[in-house]
Amino acid sequence: MTVLGLDDTDSRQLGMCTTYLATLVAEAIEAAGGTVGRRLLVRLNPAVEHKTRGNAALALHTDLPPDETLELAVAELEPLAQTADPRTSPGVVVAPGDAEAVPDSVASFTRRAIRSFVDTEEAVELAEATGYAHRGWDGGRGRIGALAAVGAWAALDEWTYEHIAYREFDRCGAPREVDFDSVFEAAEAHYPAAWDTVDTVEGQAVCVPNAPGPILHGIRGDDADAVRSLSAAIDSEPVERWSTFRTNQGTDVHLRDGELGSLDDGGAYRVDGAVASAPETRRGGHVFFELGPLDSDIDTDANVADAADAAASVACAAFEPTKRFRDRIRALWPGDELTVCGEVSGGTLKLEKFAVRSLNRTESRTPVCPDCDRTMESAGRNQGYRCRDCGTSAPGRVEVEVDRELERGWYEVPPCARRHVAKPLVRGGFDAPVHPER
Repeated sequence: MTVLGLDDTDSRQLGMCTTYLATLVAEAIEAAGGTVGRRLLVRLNPAVEHKTRGNAALALHTDLPPDETLELAVAELEPLAQTADPRTSPGVVVAPGDAEAVPDSVASFTRRAIRSFVDTEEAVELAEATGYAHRGWDGGRGRIGALAAVGAWAALDEWTYEHIAYREFDRCGAPREVDFDSVFEAAEAHYPAAWDTVDTVEGQAVCVPNAPGPILHGIRGDDADAVRSLSAAIDSEPVERWSTFRTNQGTDVHLRDGELGSLDDGGAYRVDGAVASAPETRRGGHVFFELGPLDSDIDTDANVADAADAAASVACAAFEPTKRFRDRIRALWPGDELTVCGEVSGGTLKLEKFAVRSLNRTESRTPVCPDCDRTMESAGRNQGYRCRDCGTSAPGRVEVEVDRELERGWYEVPPCARRHVAKPLVRGGFDAPVHPER
């Protein structure tokens, strides 16, 4: 077997798509008498500065010899890669042998490329140390993703599917002709085996991109037959070609367990804590709150250094594009215990989902007169409250149990705001009840 990795051939402004290039290379391999056993779409760290929209790298597993595979890949890449964009920096890596048998160092590189930052120099040194052929253009930064894609089958355990339909290439840049009623009908018929096809509340066909590339629509799900069937049910302009990829999308593989006080920018984490400030809506409609330590994490007998660590907190934000998810955040109260998930950027954790572990169900209120049921009034500074009509009094405010809008369990951003790699709640496997968005 030969494993081919590709990355960084597209542009935010000029279009193209590395999945399209991988599909063309797969066709060239088959035309040359080879077979393609697997097509992988691997989402890497979404915090990488030089990414396009989804930071995807591609891998093909084939039975052609490595040198012939490299030659075919270069022949397809050079006419299509958008190297006129200074941010585009393509790379190719070709590895001989079975995809399951890559060295541990390569599998480890894949995991780090998904969860942290690695550089081109490290990728090139590792490729050469393992005897992998590689090519780079305009700096060849794409060799980072290409090498990560080579190691993905050995590095990752969980896979989903994406079926991508491509439009006729000369139509790139023109408005897509898609019947949106057919998209919503097909999405309903195939849910939940296929997910994040549409956002039913926002009325958006999430599967249809806005970028000026060759993708007509991309259907994601847990079942390969379901994503292909859903795609076939969509009425649209002509589909020139299509490809079904195995992918780490929708798996949360980018998240790692973190602790308050030790969260690094560019990493994505699961963090436990308690709401330490009332949510605040700021300019632009973004909603922020502070997440502090759980009471159980604070040791009052700890030394000064330990106490400082325990007192660490992080700002959490639900930005305007997360739409109705912000209402979930606004419903939080100080004292609610949570697990939050998201990427840290500039010291702020950008929320992707959160779990309510425990709700603060008491609220401090002005006491009510037991005789007339009217709210008492202040009797003066530090003098408690009294009912002016009945003469009854109370020493201070009272704690009252109240109903909450939220329930225990997991909440998520809607499909229109979901990152490719983030796991939709409908997929299951979470440690508490789920409240999926669709």
